[in-house]
Amino acid sequence: MADLGKGKIGWIGTGRMGYPMAERLAKAGAAVSAWNRTRTKAEGLMKSGITLVDRPSDLAQCDIVFTMVAEGKHLKEVTLGRDGVLAGNRMPRILVDCSTVDEEASSEVRAHAEKHGTAMIASPVSGNGKVARAGKLTLIASGPKDAYDAAAPYLERLGQGVTYVGAGELARTVKICHNVFLGVVIQSLVEVTTLAEKSGIPRHVFLDVINKSVMGSVFTRYKSPALVNLDFAPTFTPVLLRKDLELGLAVGKKTETPLPVTALTRELIQNLVGLGFQDQDFATLLIQQARNAGYEPKPENVPVNDGLSST
Repeated sequence: MADLGKGKIGWIGTGRMGYPMAERLAKAGAAVSAWNRTRTKAEGLMKSGITLVDRPSDLAQCDIVFTMVAEGKHLKEVTLGRDGVLAGNRMPRILVDCSTVDEEASSEVRAHAEKHGTAMIASPVSGNGKVARAGKLTLIASGPKDAYDAAAPYLERLGQGVTYVGAGELARTVKICHNVFLGVVIQSLVEVTTLAEKSGIPRHVFLDVINKSVMGSVFTRYKSPALVNLDFAPTFTPVLLRKDLELGLAVGKKTETPLPVTALTRELIQNLVGLGFQDQDFATLLIQQARNAGYEPKPENVPVNDGLSST
């Protein structure tokens, strides 16, 4: 790929996902400036040549600004708020939002951006912080095609592929459907893993079989170490998964689409949150599933390949 030396790039939000994503652009040669609500959490990016700014509005002079935040209200705050990147007289040429947010918030930001001459691309990503660091994110994009074409070289550097799905907010719907599937799959995976363990099969043995079978996937492989060794350092929390399942159920209601398995999974995630697992990884579903089966799971302390390698 060509060096990304052309254009000024802004980045808003350097949390678990935004940090490695911004870092990848800088290491690919892009001139990146970044803002994060807690500045100290972004200071490590300066080692990669990234300049830190004091407020989102300081990035308005950039050609392309990326945002990676937790919720729709945060997207509106960093774009339309008092110090937002779209709040002043000067605005970036293109705004690319990589967050998973509701369509209503995104549409509000898009309308304001377009009214003032900024094209907006919705480009939510699939993966977690570790996947981002390994360069294995997948991205979806929707919005004006010419703006997408301009942003595509940068989007491609963030992962292993980007798919343009059309105009407007279509990428939001694709990502919501994706995360609904994520929730259903993790619940199913912990159920069958618990069934195998309760029958006398070690978790690492069962998951090795799954990962080598047609049912294995990038997801089952990179969640296997957590499920085997009960290391639930957060990559994606139950609270965030609950939010995405609720977004999916809202789309289902809007389109008159029944989602019975999604509804049940949402309740199981809510149960996990209610039991105090808000800040751990959503794979802690395994703990509750095992307890429901009448036993307390133990770490197996077995090395497990997660299938990820830095690129």
